[in-house]
Amino acid sequence: MTGLEERILRVHLPGLDGMCGGCRVWWGRLVPYPCWQVEWATSRRARRLTATVLGGRG
Repeated sequence: MTGLEERILRVHLPGLDGMCGGCRVWWGRLVPYPCWQVEWATSRRARRLTATVLGGRG
């Protein structure tokens, strides 16, 4: 192993999900925020709650 490989492996320690902190930050930049799935789920929950309060179907 070269010195560069050793330095990289010392810094990139995997977390519980197998990704190191630097890789997690890098992938976080590639994912659009806010997440469209969270927006969709939040709007569906709001619609269901509003319908429940107004006496409609949930």
